[in-house]
Amino acid sequence: MHLSRIAMTRVAALYLAAAACLQASTALALDVTFQVRMATQVLSGNFDPAADAVDLAGSFNGWGSTLMPLQDADQDSTYVVTLGGFNPGDYLEYKFRINGQWDGTEEFPGIGNNRTYTVVDGANLIDVWYNEREAGGGATEPQVPELHWWNDAVFYQVFVRSFQDSDGNGIGDFPGLTQRLDYLNDGDPATDDDLGVTALWLMPINASPSYHGYDVTDYRSIEPDYGTMADFQAFLAAAHARGIKVIIDFVMNHCSSQHPWFTASRANQPGWREWFRWSGSNPGETGPWGQTVWHRMGSVSYYYGLFTSGMPDLNYDTPAVKAEMFDAASYWLDTVGVDGFRLDAVLYIDEDPGSLQNTPATLQFWQDFNTHVESVAPEAMTVGEAWTTTTTAAPYSAAGRLDLCFEFDLAGAVLGAVNGGDADWLGGKLAQVCGDVYRYPQWGTFLSNHDQDRVFSVIGQDPGRMRVAAGLLLTLPGVPFVYYGEELGMTGTGDHRNIRAPMQWTSGANAGFSTAAPWQPLGAGWQQDNVALQDADPGSLLNWYRRLVDVRESAPALRRGTCAVMGSSAAPVLAFVRADSSASPAQALLCVANTSAIAQGAVALTAPAWALAPGIYRGTDLLDAVDVRTFTVDQDGRIANLGFDSHAVKVFALQPVAAAPVTPPAAPRTGLRLEQNHPNPFNPSTTFAYELDAPGRVRISVYDARGRELAVLLDEERDAGAGRAEWDGHDAGGRAVGAGVYFVRARAGAQERMVKATLVK
Repeated sequence: MHLSRIAMTRVAALYLAAAACLQASTALALDVTFQVRMATQVLSGNFDPAADAVDLAGSFNGWGSTLMPLQDADQDSTYVVTLGGFNPGDYLEYKFRINGQWDGTEEFPGIGNNRTYTVVDGANLIDVWYNEREAGGGATEPQVPELHWWNDAVFYQVFVRSFQDSDGNGIGDFPGLTQRLDYLNDGDPATDDDLGVTALWLMPINASPSYHGYDVTDYRSIEPDYGTMADFQAFLAAAHARGIKVIIDFVMNHCSSQHPWFTASRANQPGWREWFRWSGSNPGETGPWGQTVWHRMGSVSYYYGLFTSGMPDLNYDTPAVKAEMFDAASYWLDTVGVDGFRLDAVLYIDEDPGSLQNTPATLQFWQDFNTHVESVAPEAMTVGEAWTTTTTAAPYSAAGRLDLCFEFDLAGAVLGAVNGGDADWLGGKLAQVCGDVYRYPQWGTFLSNHDQDRVFSVIGQDPGRMRVAAGLLLTLPGVPFVYYGEELGMTGTGDHRNIRAPMQWTSGANAGFSTAAPWQPLGAGWQQDNVALQDADPGSLLNWYRRLVDVRESAPALRRGTCAVMGSSAAPVLAFVRADSSASPAQALLCVANTSAIAQGAVALTAPAWALAPGIYRGTDLLDAVDVRTFTVDQDGRIANLGFDSHAVKVFALQPVAAAPVTPPAAPRTGLRLEQNHPNPFNPSTTFAYELDAPGRVRISVYDARGRELAVLLDEERDAGAGRAEWDGHDAGGRAVGAGVYFVRARAGAQERMVKATLVK
């Protein structure tokens, strides 16, 4: 039900009055203005200014439990609210919603990360378009890959409790997982009936009082439900014999409140109190998503636990804690022999008053940890769960810290593209990730994991969308991770138990998972979506995954090659070139995905000059050898008049057959010229080159999407010839403008030229 405009206005007045009282009673002086542009939503029919309202939900208002509507005072479809009471350095997470509802009309429903912002000591203006996120960056020259064993791997994420039960108690275990290794990879490259993955990530396997294991009671143990250490070592040996690497979840941020360390600390035993963070009174802090983080113990003590009271955070300011956890890591690497770690909650290791994540000490901690890991096992891999934006996650895998982090923004962009049939934002995000944000190609790619609704549920259980999403996952640069059962189209939403239901092996009793009732009910559709039935169907999702993994394994450019994002004339079509000049022979692949259920015709793709030389190429689709085409790349890197079926995924291996056709020299250009700015996208500044064929007055101005002039870069008499104008992303009043697309117009006499420039932040 829509809230009326009058009702929303009354709520706004009440909120603003309360905010005014709050500001009057606090010494915090910084305001943050949130501004969201709704014009696109209005034009698309998703938002009616006369009946609908847009509000703000974030970590600072209980995610919308306090309604914060925005106002459009001048009725220009730009809605604004200013909130006070912030400190410099405050880290905010938020989204915009329509009519105060979490009903799928909010921004990035179910798939995208929250928007984030760090308050600065000065003006704080957030200016965005509803449901659109800034993109940009991109490689301007071939990347120089930094390569390790994991860059050749496809990982498979396993929840041992839900994979295979061997002893009939309804709980998965290591003997059961060992029995199923041939499904994952039988170790014989001549066979094609296994999935072909070459690495496993095991969710927590240490002793724990919970079903999920993220509250550890002994960091050197095996969860008894899963078997013994001997069972684990037998599994590890069997995996290694098949060429499968194994990394384990290592939960360093927190432990169980039942851990002996916490029991001793709670009892104030000598030497143990400082292993955790205690306070004699409640500091009153709340966590990044508005949660309680200080938990009462008795009548006079509070302890810090970011996630729940049952998982107190370890205090790494105490040297003994750091030493013990580093020793535990050594044990798993050196004594047991695992191949690395997936590291949980890496943003939160060290806390400062008023700053509970992304602290300098946290970054230093991971540098210290990775140095330690490399000293014990130089080839071991570390991958961090930095569930945040690209630019915030990237430092965790820089400067000698972790080997890679999961790229959550890119995962959200993939699902957003296949759900919306529009790859524009995905192309921008891919260009940013492949630019200079990370060490190339050191990031983890995925579609969903154990903390998110399963991907098949997110995309509406649409087989075509699922095939495109899988095709993107296994052709993009980075290290791909497949969540168990994803290759079958397993479903699950809401409660995490639903997302971690038992693996679906057969249509028989208990889906072949156990001879007893499983610890958790099976997911919906298991009778149809299981390994046995899909194995026998050449067109099944399982066999599509097998084909994708096989092609990735056989194509070095997909595992190790550079990536150049191409321009596309069709919004649903994403295209990129993967190339590996070090392969023998050298390999260049044209990868294309049509994210739409509608076939796309007369598509033009444009490659950067460094990615694809002009010429005529013969292209054979590695996923469908029957599809062989001839591609002509002109002098501008353009390939014209292409067609792609609905939800098509293509990987064309390109072989040059002729040089580019010789074209006559272009006639000299006359009149006013305005070149595309460089860099573009840009942050913080960019340059526009222009040229006059005769002396005269030239004016170069910047306009926003509504045609309002923001800044004048140049307005003066100039001699004939070339010149330059720069823009630093500020308007005429010196205020920084928000991320987005801007129009830059040059005028000289009666002549006029215009280009689009994209500012990213």
